[in-house]
Amino acid sequence: MGSQESKPSNRPSEAAEHSGKPSSPNPPQHQTGLGGARTTTLFRAVNFELFVKPNKVVMAFGVISLTGCVVYVAYMNAIKENQKDKKMYEQYFEDGSTLMKPKKSKWE
Repeated sequence: MGSQESKPSNRPSEAAEHSGKPSSPNPPQHQTGLGGARTTTLFRAVNFELFVKPNKVVMAFGVISLTGCVVYVAYMNAIKENQKDKKMYEQYFEDGSTLMKPKKSKWE
């Protein structure tokens, strides 16, 4: 009873203390932002842009696509305004005043 035998330890923390090596090869590093927060899978699926690295190719494609959509809407608006002007005519009076009137068909 006087001799103490060293028994192998099943706990990793004791094994690491005896061997002098850390228990894991890569200690956990602190992550900033939402990347280090505990979140649900649904939250990560819905808000995936918060958890992925920025991709410049995808970012450029998105900027070009959004710019193209804005230009297309502006173009369609300009075309509609120009078509409204084609359906109107300007009537001039002897006193120098003018009046914009819609064009009418001879059949009306």
